[in-house]
Amino acid sequence: MGVIRKKTASRGTEAGTKYHCDICSVDVTSTVRVSCAHPSCHEYDLCVPCFAAGEKSKNHDPSTHPFQVIEQNSVPIFQEDWGADEELLLLEGADIYGLGSWADIADHIGGYRTKEEVRDHYISTYIDSPNFPLPERADPEDTRLSDSISKEEFQSRKKRRIEERKEAAKAAPPTTPKQKPTASVPACHEVQGYMPGRLEFETEFMNDAEEAVQHMTFEPGAGEIANGEMDAEMELKMTVVDIYNSRLTARTERKKVLFEHNLLEYRKNTALEKKRTKEERDLLNKAKPFARMMNHDDFEEFNKGLEYEHNLRLAIAQLQEWRQMGIGDLKGGEKYEQEKQQRAQRMMPQGSFDRFASTRPKQQQQPEQPSAASQLTTPELPLRLQKTPGASKAPEPPSQPPMNDFDRMFATNGDGVSTPTPLAKTKFIVQPLNGVIPWKLENEAAPDLHLLTKEEVEVCNVLHIQPKPYLVIKETLLKESMKQGGSLKKKDARTICKIDSAKTSRIYDFMVHSGWINKG
Repeated sequence: MGVIRKKTASRGTEAGTKYHCDICSVDVTSTVRVSCAHPSCHEYDLCVPCFAAGEKSKNHDPSTHPFQVIEQNSVPIFQEDWGADEELLLLEGADIYGLGSWADIADHIGGYRTKEEVRDHYISTYIDSPNFPLPERADPEDTRLSDSISKEEFQSRKKRRIEERKEAAKAAPPTTPKQKPTASVPACHEVQGYMPGRLEFETEFMNDAEEAVQHMTFEPGAGEIANGEMDAEMELKMTVVDIYNSRLTARTERKKVLFEHNLLEYRKNTALEKKRTKEERDLLNKAKPFARMMNHDDFEEFNKGLEYEHNLRLAIAQLQEWRQMGIGDLKGGEKYEQEKQQRAQRMMPQGSFDRFASTRPKQQQQPEQPSAASQLTTPELPLRLQKTPGASKAPEPPSQPPMNDFDRMFATNGDGVSTPTPLAKTKFIVQPLNGVIPWKLENEAAPDLHLLTKEEVEVCNVLHIQPKPYLVIKETLLKESMKQGGSLKKKDARTICKIDSAKTSRIYDFMVHSGWINKG
């Protein structure tokens, strides 16, 4: 038996490639051995005693087969601490395992050589050599290094180095066994068809793009005409290549979006989607096309802004609904929402014994109210309406609850002095104009009509004013009133509005009746 390869489980802890006698199986790696050179005896080695005794086995015939006497060339030839035998094992390992597999090459050399040591030696000796691709001392007549260090001294240094590293390896803590990495196949990952080891998919975008160029060939000098132009066939090939490059660019851009926004983390993204409301999910799905032109941080900030705007719109719509129902403060708005939910629950079918199930109107699905929108409309109400368990039913002395800007707008005068809220509010009757028949505005013919209360709609119908101009007049009068401390004269209102004085007077009276401004 000639060669025994070292096991890869214990790298660098043995002597690399070993040779044993095919007769007595003694280790002849570090001594002189006799190798049979006959073609029928492949890797057939003998120790010196067996060769001297004429021992034979298998097809070996010591009387007729040629042989070679092989001794260890453990002398430095390129560097002081590397022998010729190690240089041969280095090149042999590189040929077997390939350059770059330094751990396997170090395992092949043995002698407790590390992969970093083997890599650095190869680069410094063979790559960085002034005689590249040959080593610096590749000349057979250059024996200066081997003459400066005797074979016995080199052997003693090598033995000392092996013993030191052997003791260090024994004292080192045991290393954890290397786990076999997960195969980079589509069945081993969250996203079906994705192979992270190659950063590719089993089915790519425009997966048949390579079929147009797979059989295309370019010969040296082909396609050129005497005047330097290309013939029609070469132009057609270049056009096909340009189309193929554009498809590769599109494929790369889509992969860039996937990696930039972490879309391959399917479970994490699914968990985040479940925490959002249906309206938020629909909104973010519409915003996803913008992800191609933003990085991940900017896109997340953009989504947060969209969600905040969405919640603001919901809050505004809820406040407008309260105004249309005649609610003037947030406490009444929350009471209205509670009663609205109670009415919806009463309208739910009572089961199979419900006698009115056929006549009962179909229950409409209540929209899911985002908590962010509720915080925008009623930030302090949950604290005010909390009831402690076991509290007595005795009437408590009234205390002034904390007020936000919306409450303060309807609960204070222009000078900031609180006024009691009237129990019943008389309806304002708009005096019609002479010879003018009131309108009947509808949402289709009057934009922004949904922004007005019922009383404001009646004012616009009687005075023949569209909702948008009315809102401008209202905003102008409120701003002027705030400048004058909450009060405004009717004469000043006529001067500011610059419309028919009769219409201005009626709008002024309506705003005074609503409590928005005070008479000056």
